[in-house]
Amino acid sequence: MAFKLTYKPFGERAILIEWPSKIDDAILIDIINFKQKIKKSNIKLLVELKSAYNSLLIIYDDFVNNFKAEKDIIEKIYSSVESLEKIETFLWRIPVCYDEQFGLDLNDISIEKKLSKEDIIKRHSQAIYTVYFIGFLPGFLYLGGLDKSLHIPRKETPRLHLEKGTVAIGGGQTGVYPNASPGGWNVIGNSPINFFDVSKEQPCFAKAGDRIQFYSIDLKEYQNIKILVDAKVYQIESEVIND
Repeated sequence: MAFKLTYKPFGERAILIEWPSKIDDAILIDIINFKQKIKKSNIKLLVELKSAYNSLLIIYDDFVNNFKAEKDIIEKIYSSVESLEKIETFLWRIPVCYDEQFGLDLNDISIEKKLSKEDIIKRHSQAIYTVYFIGFLPGFLYLGGLDKSLHIPRKETPRLHLEKGTVAIGGGQTGVYPNASPGGWNVIGNSPINFFDVSKEQPCFAKAGDRIQFYSIDLKEYQNIKILVDAKVYQIESEVIND
């Protein structure tokens, strides 16, 4: 499926490409395929490709002196018909402890949504989320697929400090803070695993197009997993999926 894209200069060394403004799996697949085409095309002076829910930023290591000429090249790449390699995608199963010592906002969400804490946890952990892109912090996964009954506005006053591994809900999204950080999302739990590890060849285990499913663990399981993570021997549960 081809989309009507818009192209615009983004500073002096980048071009921003935008899809329709919505969170959509078809758009995600199209962005992933376009990135693959660009990488295969060996565009000169290409430095980096950065994607979001409905955009792709092409960054060059020199000035884009002729925007129209570069835009024409990129449009031809997008419309080209070529066989692309099938990218292997994974379903990652992520442990989360929703205990009250971590779920700082569970009670408020329960009151706001007129749902029991157990029901909130069940709805949050039953969903299978799509990784759309990684940003904000290294290893912060932007996920689509949160149960609509759990959508809740971000907090009016952000917290100045959230612990590494904090699992939270903001608007129609859920995510995990990979490092200690300020944050304005509603906190419901904590995951003991590392979402970003600079010592690994691939610092973030997940990529755009992968899936995430959380599962509930108690405090004892949390501590046991944390010991394995700190010893760098914990393996995240995963399986290859074919869409």
